Amino acid sequence: MSLNHLFANRTSRMSASEIRELLKLLDQPDIISFAGGIPDPAYFPREAFGEAMAAALSEQAAGVALQYSTSEGYTPLRDWIAAHMATLGVPCTRDNILITAGSQQALDYLGKLLLDRNDTALVGWPTYLGALGAFNAYEPRYDRLDPADNRAPDQIVTEASVAGGRVKFSYLSPDFANPTGITLSEAERRTVLARAEALDCAVIEDAAYQSLRYDGDPIPAILALEIAQKGDIEACRTIYLGSFSKTLAPGLRVGWVVAAKPVIAQLVLTKQAADLQTATINQIAVAHVATSVFDSHVETLRAVYGERMHAMLDALADHMPEGVTWNTPEGGMFVWVSLPNGIDGKALLQKALAANVAFVPGGAFYADGSNANTLRLNFSMSPAAKIVEGVARLGKVISAELA
Repeated sequence: MSLNHLFANRTSRMSASEIRELLKLLDQPDIISFAGGIPDPAYFPREAFGEAMAAALSEQAAGVALQYSTSEGYTPLRDWIAAHMATLGVPCTRDNILITAGSQQALDYLGKLLLDRNDTALVGWPTYLGALGAFNAYEPRYDRLDPADNRAPDQIVTEASVAGGRVKFSYLSPDFANPTGITLSEAERRTVLARAEALDCAVIEDAAYQSLRYDGDPIPAILALEIAQKGDIEACRTIYLGSFSKTLAPGLRVGWVVAAKPVIAQLVLTKQAADLQTATINQIAVAHVATSVFDSHVETLRAVYGERMHAMLDALADHMPEGVTWNTPEGGMFVWVSLPNGIDGKALLQKALAANVAFVPGGAFYADGSNANTLRLNFSMSPAAKIVEGVARLGKVISAELA
């Protein structure tokens, strides 16, 4: 018996993630996959996690590690995060921090907290597919978030009102964004903040890749810029999302939110209704590993992934036909490629798979499904030689399509 007729209307806006489906290709050894947005498991800090789990499960500690805990999160981990945020120019206390099951859970909670039906969410064009998936269930309208947007704030507010809601937040990943790899300048970040002030909306700063810089100089987080302006995190509208998934281990699902205390208090209520708490033993293990090896481990990742990024950029220059363009990221995990108009990324993927190379078609990252002639390439999962071979295969497929 099917219960489909009982599903809420909002489920019509839920769809399978193209990225999650493409991750299944990683199990096929002949495929050189640029599809995933995941860290290389060869560089997980296994020994440190082994020690952490053994300590957590010792006779003295197991009663805590295997027990319920507070919804806010494990206190030593929140204290470590507070100290880490201070190094980023974000002075805060543990009371400004909520531990979540990855930053993806935080996106869902913020959609639930902030969005009424037909409210407007300002997002990048393109933007992170997982954010669209998290927000879609709350039935928003999407508008473009662009620091170069010449529209007056009154116009954006009016357009949102005509659609039946109001502007609730700007969502962006300012450092090495997924999918484009683009980093916003300090001036662009200040523009985003000023626009949010004029619109009286929140700013959701998704900083999943912030630690993975390989070239250039670090740029202050948006929350750091706002605190510098206002003097206190309690006066800030920016909500910062952090994650250990790209640096330590994604499988443990540990992320965090940093925001003014009233925002955290409301998110805690949301978490209590959803899953009570993030897994205690996972938080304890992450706290142990972060305290012991975070900085040195991130340095290792920067060296490895930086080499792979440059290998991909060099291979694109060597193997892509005329008319194909791409960005030049300074960190993260992705290069964004634009094909000549008329080439559909989804159709191209089928031909690329026949040549044993995979990528993610770019249209999935646009709220309106446009720009089908784009694609996202991940470089974190493959060594340099494999990247060169995969880009060469892809170049041949694209050349054949253009011919």
